[in-house]
Formats: sequence, C-alpha cells, structure tokens
Amino acid sequence: REWTMKTSIVFLLCISVFPGFSQGRVVREDEAGFAECNVFFSGQVPPEGFTEPFHVKICQQYNKEPRFATLYSTKDKIPLYSAFKFTKPAQSGEENWLVEPQIDDPENDLHEMVHEANIGGTVANLGANQALTSDYVDSGYERGLLNPSFLNEEDFQVATYTLTNAVPLSPALSKSWHRDIGKVVEQALIPHCSKMDHLYLLAGAIPSSVQVKGKVSVPESLWLAACCDAPEGWSLGLVKKINDENSLADLTVRELEKQLLPGVHLFKGNCGKDKQSQEKRAVLQAVSQIRSGEQVGSSNNQETKEKSGWVRKVAGIIATPFIKLLELLIYIFVELVKFVFYFLWLVVKRVVGTILGGVYSLWNGMVSYLKAISMVLISIPYDVGRVIINIFLGFLEIVQDVMSLTYRILSIPVGFVLHLAAFPYRSICAIPSVLKDLATGIVGTFSLVIDATAAVLHGFYYLAGHIVKRFVPKGSSDD
Repeated sequence: REWTMKTSIVFLLCISVFPGFSQGRVVREDEAGFAECNVFFSGQVPPEGFTEPFHVKICQQYNKEPRFATLYSTKDKIPLYSAFKFTKPAQSGEENWLVEPQIDDPENDLHEMVHEANIGGTVANLGANQALTSDYVDSGYERGLLNPSFLNEEDFQVATYTLTNAVPLSPALSKSWHRDIGKVVEQALIPHCSKMDHLYLLAGAIPSSVQVKGKVSVPESLWLAACCDAPEGWSLGLVKKINDENSLADLTVRELEKQLLPGVHLFKGNCGKDKQSQEKRAVLQAVSQIRSGEQVGSSNNQETKEKSGWVRKVAGIIATPFIKLLELLIYIFVELVKFVFYFLWLVVKRVVGTILGGVYSLWNGMVSYLKAISMVLISIPYDVGRVIINIFLGFLEIVQDVMSLTYRILSIPVGFVLHLAAFPYRSICAIPSVLKDLATGIVGTFSLVIDATAAVLHGFYYLAGHIVKRFVPKGSSDD
C-alpha cells in the first residue's frame, strides 16, 4: 500500500510539473453535453439519440485544453464516435497509448488519462469497462484510430493515442480507412468549406457481435459525418464496410442516421438539410474521384481547369463509360483472382487438414500402442514377483505337509515304546497297592465270615429263646 501511494504521488507530481502530459476526463451526468468539448459539435450541440446507460461521454484533453470529444461504449469497449475539427496535418508521432481510469474506477483519484504502463495497482477493476493493450496482443487486429493522429497538428496528436479512441481493425483495413479519410478531409471537405473552422467531423463505428478475445467488439462498419456550418453549408456521410476495405459509399446524413441507433440526430438542424448546393456537388464529385483513385486538387484549380479546359471535360465525359467499363473489367478480374486464390486456399486447407488429421490419428495410435506396451512392460515384473511369491508359498506348504506327515508317522512307535517302557514302572509300582488290596480283601472276608457267624448264632439264640418262652411254663423255672 505504501509503494502504491508513493507511485500515485510521484505520478501526480509528474502531471503538475510536465504540462504537456496527455489527459482527458469522463463528463458527469449533470454536465451539459461534453462540457468544454462541446466546441467540437455544430452549434455546440452533441448528437442526440445515444442514451444507453453504458454510453460514457469523454472530453479528451491535452495540456489542459480540449482536443476532441468521444462517446464510449463500456458494453462493446469501443468508441461509438469521436468528434473533432481539422487542424493542421502532421506526421504521426510516437504511439504512447493511454487509458481512462474513471471508466473502470469512478471513485479513483486519477481524473485524467494516464499511460497504461504507469497505472500499476492504483485503478480497481482495470479493463472491466474499457479495452486494454493486452486485448489486442496476438489477436490479428490493430488499434485503429477514429480521430486519426495525422489530421491533427503535433500538439494534438498525443491525445489521439488513447484506447478510448481506438477500434479493432485489420492492418489492411486500418491503413485503407486512414488513407481514405485523410484524402476525403484534405482533398474534398476542406477545399469546399468556406470557413475551415466551421467544419465539424464525426468519425464513428457500428459495433457487431464479433468480439476480440470475447471482450472488444469488432465494428461491422466505419462511418464519417461532415458538417460545414457556413452560409453555403452542407453535410455529408461516408460509410466503409469492414468486409470490403476498398469500399467507400457516400450518402446523406439522414441516410447515415438510419443505419445507427433509432432516433439518432448527428447535427443540429441536419446542418444544411442535405440540400444539393454547388459546394455539395463539388464535394461529392471529389469523393467520387478519390474513390476511383484520382488525385483531387483545390477548388480554384478546378474552376480554372473547367474554364480553360472544356475540351478536356468533354473528352472526360466521353471517356467515362470506357473508364467505368475498364473499372468493371478490373473489378471482375480482381474478383476472379480472389476467387481462385480462395478456392486454392480451401483446397490447400482441406488437404492440409486431411494430412494433419491423418498425422493426428497416427500419433494417437502410436501413443495408444506405446501406452499399451508400457503397461505390459510395467506389469511383467509385477507378474514375475507374484509367481515367485506363489512358488515360495507353495514350497512352504509342501514342507509343512511333509513335517506334519513325518510327525504323525513317528508319533505311533514313539508312543508305543513310551508305553512299553513305562509298563514295568507302572507294574512294579502297582504291587504294593495290589497286596494292600488283597490284604484288605482277606481281612474283609474274614471279618465278614465272623460277622455272619455271629449273626447266625445270634439268630439261633434268639429263635431258641423264643421257642423256650413259648413252650416252657413260666412258673416252673426262672431259667
């Protein structure tokens, strides 16, 4: 946190010390239009009809002075249009791309545009609502400027290199767009507007569903609207389709507005009301010449040529059908060449795809085969070890069975011998007991005989006494 605070303090000091630092600010909802940048609109009234909540108004500034205005879409992450005036053409300077901190982090203290490399961790959710340089890296698209830097004098150019003024364009389309818009402004619009500072330009893009890295919308077409707010005023619209880098269609501002959002009005009072004035016809003719690749001169030179070279004009009128026919033939030839190359590309793509598919299938087969072999090779030591263990366990069981059988075989004679050896001991030890038992038996028998004899005698005595008492008179004798 301490390092971040130090970085922010140093950065703010750099802004205050170096007055040439590029800056811009997001216009608050309570401010009218684009605030200081309203000067870039006819009658200081911005276009109407762009009312979505994700449309953000930016007043692009440099050296604390307004340079141009931009309406940015945080949903598509591209500008919908940039409003500017022609200043003084200059060579493009160094590209130092800038971002707008307030778009992603409204509570941030950085209220001016900064270099993307200098932000560090000072902006929360950086890239959530705007495009970053990383979105264009390895995408095949360039950061195409809606307000081209070469149409601005050197003091203005730094402010144009902001990602809020850029849309994704292919290198060829970016080159074609900047070339065409440069020629149209310098050779067709400026010479035919009596007051150059009253020429108001709007360069915009129509978003499509195609996105770069799933984030930044690729335009489906680019457009330029011009308004010469002068006594002999006029307005003009130009459209370039993305899928045809050589296209450049001129149309009225009203027709252009119909291709944009419903209810859009680009210029206050339609700026000339699309009337076909002499200047407007001259502009359209100059645009037509630019489209056909001819060099356009100044209006004074054209008037001189028209007055002094009417023969050349008649010859040009006569030659125009042949030129158009030649253009048609060239166009057909180019389309045929493109078709042939496209067909060859499809054939090469299909052949290469088939070869790559075969190589991929072969590779998958080899990987599967090597995987199966590896599994078999890995399982061999495991199976060998399991067999060895089973053999060892079987051997142990055999040894156990042999020992058990041996024990059982040997247990029969051993028991017999033991019993036989123990017989004398048991027999001799039993003699005293037997003699004792015999003596006891003899004594018992003798005692039994005595007891029996005594009992018999007692019985005879009792019987004799009983008989005597019964048959002998009592008085005869006491015995």
